Amino acid sequence: MAKQTRETLLKQIFNDYKNYPYGFSRSGDFSIKESQALSKYGQLICALLDGVIEPSNKEDASLLAVALGQQEPTSVAEKAWVRYQRIIEQPKPASIYGSKPASMDDYSVDSAELEAEYDD
Repeated sequence: MAKQTRETLLKQIFNDYKNYPYGFSRSGDFSIKESQALSKYGQLICALLDGVIEPSNKEDASLLAVALGQQEPTSVAEKAWVRYQRIIEQPKPASIYGSKPASMDDYSVDSAELEAEYDD
């Protein structure tokens, strides 16, 4: 495996198909600039958090500090990352109808009951 650098990570597009199967820009959660920033800087931020690479400049150090919650976000990429983390960490709302869709078996009616209703 080739050693990853900041430049190679910035060329890779960040996607989260689990939480955003149609992409960040189509989700409605992010502005155009934020979705572009997430796509561009997401791989870099993940690599910084995982310790794959070390911060090589002030921008990288700032991205890492914001991602770890040690500093307030100032750039578009930092604000987008904080919003992204907040959204994916929220518990998903449960359905008021239960965990599975209702089937016709749930509404069983005895044929004798139906005949009695229509005979009247």
